[in-house]
Amino acid sequence: MNASTFLSTWAAEGRVAAQDDSWCAQRGGRGIDGAGGVSMPARGGRDRMMAAGDYNHRRSVLTAGIERDGFAIVPELLTTAEVDALKRAIADLAGTAPADSVRRRRGAAYAMRNLLELSPEVRALARGKSILSNARSVIGPTAFPVRATLFDETLDNNWPVAWHQDVTIAVRERREAPEFERWSVKAGVIHVQPPDAILEGMLAVRLHLDPCGADNGALRVIPGSHCSGRLEDDAHDEWVARGPIVCCSAPAGAGLLLRPLLLHASSPTQRPAHRRVIHIEYAATPLPGGLRWTGQPFA
Repeated sequence: MNASTFLSTWAAEGRVAAQDDSWCAQRGGRGIDGAGGVSMPARGGRDRMMAAGDYNHRRSVLTAGIERDGFAIVPELLTTAEVDALKRAIADLAGTAPADSVRRRRGAAYAMRNLLELSPEVRALARGKSILSNARSVIGPTAFPVRATLFDETLDNNWPVAWHQDVTIAVRERREAPEFERWSVKAGVIHVQPPDAILEGMLAVRLHLDPCGADNGALRVIPGSHCSGRLEDDAHDEWVARGPIVCCSAPAGAGLLLRPLLLHASSPTQRPAHRRVIHIEYAATPLPGGLRWTGQPFA
């Protein structure tokens, strides 16, 4: 099942306006934009701004949908100019970033960590109104970015990702705290698995810099799987067998909002083209026990 089919089911249930096939109108809507409206097509072909009641309804639908299903797709969360600027910034950063922040294969960078620290462009974007307001509509008005990572999949740098949940966070220093376990260091940054309550209060926003479909590694998700908390590995197979599995195809500029505990996977790309995604994680509360998020200074 692809995301459009799944969203059509939502529409049939009255959860999304019947003419839409996404959480925000096809505006170019930028989701919940914090400015009091979402742009959407009007009858007669002219754009109009949503009335306050429609705006609030759209926000409640976005939030309720993510709470129930664990994800939502927001088209045109980035403008074409923003996508192009990010591509240039990432290309420049690949040649100047510290070696331990960049993963390379055959000389090409296929992943970069620590983008909130290394990239002013990504940092500004993560804190910008159009994306931050979407995060805040889901996890609360105090949401702030805590980590950002680039993934760039091509035929030369290509890999499958098995079904999993995102259960690790990045922190500024190691401090012993109840239920924080499995400490590690990646690219010079300390990582740890926190209690489920921390993960349940987070949201990831995946920003697509290239078209992303089933043939080039679009994320696949199992709606509702986040509601069962952290799962043992053998429970993954049970969820996969039960389904449904939704393929989150998205155009360049689209954002995929998802809960970290949502089961997700992806297949290797089959296309000779880039599939660049910037994955930004948001939290809304400080960590306990004196621990600090890596991104907290940039909030």
